[in-house]
Amino acid sequence: METGGSRVAVVTGGNRGLGLETCRQLGARGLRVVLTARDPEAGRDAASGLRADGLDVRFRRLDVTEPGHVEELSAFLSEEVGRVDVLVNNAGVYLDRGVAALDVDPEAVRRTMEVNAYGPLRLCQALVPMMRRQGYGRVVNVSSGSGAFDEMGTGTLAYGASKTWLNAMTRKVALETEDDGVLVNAACPGWVRTRMGGEGAARSPEEGADTIVWLATLPEDGPTGGFFRDRERIPW
Repeated sequence: METGGSRVAVVTGGNRGLGLETCRQLGARGLRVVLTARDPEAGRDAASGLRADGLDVRFRRLDVTEPGHVEELSAFLSEEVGRVDVLVNNAGVYLDRGVAALDVDPEAVRRTMEVNAYGPLRLCQALVPMMRRQGYGRVVNVSSGSGAFDEMGTGTLAYGASKTWLNAMTRKVALETEDDGVLVNAACPGWVRTRMGGEGAARSPEEGADTIVWLATLPEDGPTGGFFRDRERIPW
């Protein structure tokens, strides 16, 4: 088992876009980062690039829809790393872009929920108990305004509903861990220039990752159970 005082952060979907930038910013703040991705080659390349910049980043394969992968990650953190302090549930899919709710394929809804909702639940169930035992933890669920009732528009039922579910899970887990030193929040990064967001998006990955990294490094008296954009609380 490794020793050392640096905090350890796990980022899902860390091989590109918002996840990669989150890994970069956390690493620049001195955290040891476990970059996870479904594609081993892309994940290794991403981690190698960050290490070339002097950051402490390693790769672990993780498909959040595979319980066995989550179990392997949990065992690695427990047995080889010895701790986990930060979990950023960033991995996600957007399968019903531009599709009306009455036209969406139920299979697309199921697949979206598997990644965007049940994946983060699996990770929280596996890793938050470790945080509780050590008396410290930060969980950031990367959500979207599409999942907020206050901002919800037409279409994209699968994606929006998965983020609404993620927001509900954020509240539930936050309430269950509020006395354990574990802060659990949701972040809306805004419309970001990534493969999912497209080249026409208003924000850079650096701007999108700012609130995520802020929530991942909150002080002890930081908020829990909230939904934030640009470091400001927004309605559910």
